[in-house]
Amino acid sequence: MPGRILVVDDVATNRIVMKVKLCASRYEVVCAASGAEALAIAGEGGIDLVIMDVLMPGGDSGAETCAKLRADPVTAAVPVILITALDDSASRLEGLEAGADDFLTRPVDEVALLARVRSLLRTREEEREVESRTGWLDDGPGAAPRPHGVGPSAQPRLPAMPGRIAILDDDPEVAEALASLLAPSFRTRPQVIDADAALAQGRDEAADLFLIDADFGGRNEGMRLMSDLRSRPATRRSACVILMPTGECDRAANALDLGAADVVHRPLLSRELAVRLRTQLARKERGDRMRDAVEQGLRLAVVDPLTGLYNRRYGLHHLERVASRCRAQDRPAGVVLLDLDHFKAVNDTHGHAVGDRVLSEVAHAMRSNLRVEDLVCRIGGEEFMAVLPDANLEQVRIVAERLRRAVARVALTVAEGRVLRVTVSVGITTIEASDTEVAWAVARADRALYAAKAAGRDRVSTAGADARA
Repeated sequence: MPGRILVVDDVATNRIVMKVKLCASRYEVVCAASGAEALAIAGEGGIDLVIMDVLMPGGDSGAETCAKLRADPVTAAVPVILITALDDSASRLEGLEAGADDFLTRPVDEVALLARVRSLLRTREEEREVESRTGWLDDGPGAAPRPHGVGPSAQPRLPAMPGRIAILDDDPEVAEALASLLAPSFRTRPQVIDADAALAQGRDEAADLFLIDADFGGRNEGMRLMSDLRSRPATRRSACVILMPTGECDRAANALDLGAADVVHRPLLSRELAVRLRTQLARKERGDRMRDAVEQGLRLAVVDPLTGLYNRRYGLHHLERVASRCRAQDRPAGVVLLDLDHFKAVNDTHGHAVGDRVLSEVAHAMRSNLRVEDLVCRIGGEEFMAVLPDANLEQVRIVAERLRRAVARVALTVAEGRVLRVTVSVGITTIEASDTEVAWAVARADRALYAAKAAGRDRVSTAGADARA
């Protein structure tokens, strides 16, 4: 885990004390004496976390410097912890609204500090791994929430934020009151649910954020529930925020180490809680978009953009996996090679745009005539391959004939209302347990394909497994 931390404080003693604590945990520490200096250092890159004093002389307070870090795409995703000597809720809220990830009060509890540092660095490293694959840059944290809490409240600065929030608390009345207080800050009213409902959520209905009492259902049972939620595929990406009595630094540290995105201490200031939840929802949304970008990139690497079929790279990889299973289970699998007849003439006569339409329609016809477990891919210009698990040679022949007829039914209207039809030549074979290399099966199917071409095209030719390449 990277650990280059920027400590920002105008008091030299404070910088030294903080550096000693962090260096003792084997973090690399860089110091700055002002917000301007911090911005210059962070702007050069390589900073994993910023710990900054709130009160600094001049026009670069901790909150203002944090806002500037968030406004710069280079530093927008770097976590920030603000520290103050005053237990001032207004300053704390100002810092959190400026984009800080946490706000600690001096004297800083070392256990709580290091737990928060570990949690934020862990999250940052996960984001960095995705960034390295996508080139993603953050545009900054989410919008400021609609303030609502005990005492006078201000009007919202930005629209209510999207995100599904689930509240789990032993006292239903407290939970409902909390949901009502938070509702104006979010587009969807937070739901009050029990543990069974939380664990039963599917991927499409899972909450984006769970707000869980640490002792929901018994001492530390809320944290156990959080661990359970984070172990399930449907909810492992959901943020979990733990509610805990004030002063419980050790338990708060345990919660963060177990995977909590944040820990909020009672008594609650609903305006501050709303800010913290919005921060976590913004991070969760950002993480989801980054992961979607990675998945899309991976998909583009293995899918042919014209036909939507898998490409040669994926097809041969899939064939290797099917062959391994065949050898392990002593069951055959089919290999079908298909090549469009006289396709060059289609391009030469009607143009490449029509040729592309032909390929797309043929691909659709093939895909529509295979089982779910079968795979068809485009392995060349007008050449395709189908892999049929758990199929003997006769079954493969039947499927190949079905594919040949499906292609023959494809009809495209071209210039002057003429109808263009194409045919396909097919070579088939099977992979047997004795095949130690898939290349042998592909070579047999390829020879059978050429035999179909030589015999007049628009037909299926078979090569038995005993015909070695």
